[in-house]
Amino acid sequence: MKFSTFHLFHRFDGQSHREVYDYHLELIELAEDLGFDGVRLAEHHFRDYGVVPSILNFLSHLAGRTERLRLGTGIVVLPLHNPIHVAEQAALVDVLSGGRLDFGVGRGYQSFEFDGFGVDLNQARARFDASLDVIRGLWSGKEFRHDGEFARVAPGLDDGVRLHPVPLQAPHPPIHVAAVSPETVERYAARGLPILADPAAPFRKVARAAATWRETAAANGHDPEAGELVVSRSVYVAPTARQAREDLERFEASFDRDRLFNRRSAPIDARTGEVAQGFEYWQNRYLKGGSVGPDFRWEQLEVIGDPERVIAQVGMLHDMGFDHLLCDFGSTRPMPTAEMRRVLTFFATEVMPAFR
Repeated sequence: MKFSTFHLFHRFDGQSHREVYDYHLELIELAEDLGFDGVRLAEHHFRDYGVVPSILNFLSHLAGRTERLRLGTGIVVLPLHNPIHVAEQAALVDVLSGGRLDFGVGRGYQSFEFDGFGVDLNQARARFDASLDVIRGLWSGKEFRHDGEFARVAPGLDDGVRLHPVPLQAPHPPIHVAAVSPETVERYAARGLPILADPAAPFRKVARAAATWRETAAANGHDPEAGELVVSRSVYVAPTARQAREDLERFEASFDRDRLFNRRSAPIDARTGEVAQGFEYWQNRYLKGGSVGPDFRWEQLEVIGDPERVIAQVGMLHDMGFDHLLCDFGSTRPMPTAEMRRVLTFFATEVMPAFR
């Protein structure tokens, strides 16, 4: 089992943007020292939910601040970008980092972000697929052209264009597609593209996602064991289960769910007020307010407890078919640096050795 840390870069009240970046840079460098396998950064726009609008720019900085960590996107929202720029920037990060880029991508879902870019959320799936085809085509190192509805590369050139540089990793950096709905899992399993499983889905649903991915990949001629499946979870380990449960109650009491999960976060078509096309699986998901409480999080959602309990939960995820745990140690919790350092260190020393 591999372990990476997830960084939302949420900006809490009273923090400057630079303070947010410095906080996470310190934790990322600590993660490398502690033996974590990688980090993944989130992309968000226009609000303090997450203040890294360009992951690849930030990863270029991390390439010079780290030596061993895998540097991951979690995720690039492809419909909001020109895929040629993404292909170029990602290839450059891979070269500068010595071949350490992990490329997580998704179609996005937050209507506020799509509206800000003037992109129709109903077209997110089509734009995502077109962008992914362009990026993979450019990464091939061969001359490439594409003339489609949502992406165009050298449409007027007979021979197309060739990317410089191409990624260092061959045939390209590992790609993971963020998967929420069963439709998404099946769609990209059929293409042999591994998933990054939904952090807000309970254990039973991510287990089903892993099984569906492997079954669908095999049915379409892909080796189901060749793809590394990643699952994202909120993770917290304390010396005792009692303390972990008490801390969970404390975290829940300070969690402003309405600030994070609201109509801005939901995939709503602003013109109709209804869920956007292709997002039916998300119906009401981000409009539930505070319905997810400590009991549900303890039993069905989070990897949390004392070391023995957490090791068992990680083992359960591995048995489900996941090879990599993306650990969110508290991206929406205003936790002081010293406390967060303690949390990461305790996990690395008490849990990770059981899977090495």
